[in-house]
Amino acid sequence: MRRRGVGRVVIVLVAVLATGAAVTAATGFWGGEKPAETGKDLPAATAKVTRQTLVDTRTENGELGHGAPVEVTGKLAGTLTALPAVGLTVERGQAIYWVDDTSVVLLYGTLPVYRPLGPDTEGTDVEQFENNLAALGYRGFTADRKYTVQTATAVKKWQKDLGLPETGTIEQGRIHYAAGPVRVDGHKAAVGADVAPDAPLLSYTGSARLITVELGVADKRLAVKAAPVTVILPDDRTTPGSITGTATVLVPASGTPGSQATTIIEVTVAVADQNALAGLDEAAVKVVFSASRRENVLTVPVAALLARSEGGYGVEVANGTTTKIVAVETGLFSGGRVEISGEGLDEDMTVGMPS
Repeated sequence: MRRRGVGRVVIVLVAVLATGAAVTAATGFWGGEKPAETGKDLPAATAKVTRQTLVDTRTENGELGHGAPVEVTGKLAGTLTALPAVGLTVERGQAIYWVDDTSVVLLYGTLPVYRPLGPDTEGTDVEQFENNLAALGYRGFTADRKYTVQTATAVKKWQKDLGLPETGTIEQGRIHYAAGPVRVDGHKAAVGADVAPDAPLLSYTGSARLITVELGVADKRLAVKAAPVTVILPDDRTTPGSITGTATVLVPASGTPGSQATTIIEVTVAVADQNALAGLDEAAVKVVFSASRRENVLTVPVAALLARSEGGYGVEVANGTTTKIVAVETGLFSGGRVEISGEGLDEDMTVGMPS
């Protein structure tokens, strides 16, 4: 009787083990993999893990023009005798307006005129002026912070060429500085008018065509100076550009009931190939910003992501006839793909695409 009891225990134990093996195979407890007995256990659709560069882009409307105009005010007393034509480009050494039939000359620089210049004057403004004089072809002096006798001699030659009295000194208001060539945008005074101190005479913009884009404050991350952009022209041609400036601008309320002032980010975009803008003076364009960029990262289609019950995401990796869920960290989303990282992931792996 005792031997028959032991036999029954062994038979029950074998049965339990067999049942446990069957449950384990069915529920995928062998190292997290689930052997596929039939094709229905594999994903219906798959995709490859790729290694690539992802770029998050945003397209915004922009206006092609010449940028915000700058006003020129009178510094020399007298009568306004001539103005350059609207639309004309004025370059270094040329007259930007005329007072008492003598020219006020455009030079290049960022430091405005604030005093007369003559022998024994020293400073950054002297160096800026002497650099311009040298660029115009006048020699015999050293372009530095000191206005010397040699500088005065070169100035007399310059004044003679301009038809000015050969004094060797520069009266305040005889020159006007701009960052580069300018395009006359409009006239603010009539020829024949008396030039009053600080009264506006004309306005100008830069000579190069620029693009202005208005962004909301929430999109400030797009406005990174020197960042490259792509400009889409009205005929759908594209040309590269770069962000040359940003400014925070307060837009006043419109005056209608309930309207409020708003703050915008004004972005200036320059186009290096000005020939690409031929025939376009003012036009509506589109600007494609690169908000962020991730180089050489693993990616999968966004649709391959699976929400995990314990939180986060995973992907179903297929290997031969088995699959397993691998936890992943997501990064940049762009163009229907997502950056992923996780243990055991590699390029060219096959992942399931849930139907």
